[in-house]
Amino acid sequence: MQKTSIILAVVAVFGLAGCLDNDVERGVAGAGAGLVASEVLGTDRTGSMVAGAAAGVFCDDAGVCR
Repeated sequence: MQKTSIILAVVAVFGLAGCLDNDVERGVAGAGAGLVASEVLGTDRTGSMVAGAAAGVFCDDAGVCR
């Protein structure tokens, strides 16, 4: 049950990343969400943070967070 709550919190953070003003803010929020996801899923921290930061930075370019 706790894993489900944490995963939902991570998804919410990614959704709120679109509300931030610029790429740097979205990148930092994405990196933080990636770190939380890596702890929950037991994956590599660095890779997850880089993937989360990239998702945050490029979400507006992909049209996800307009």
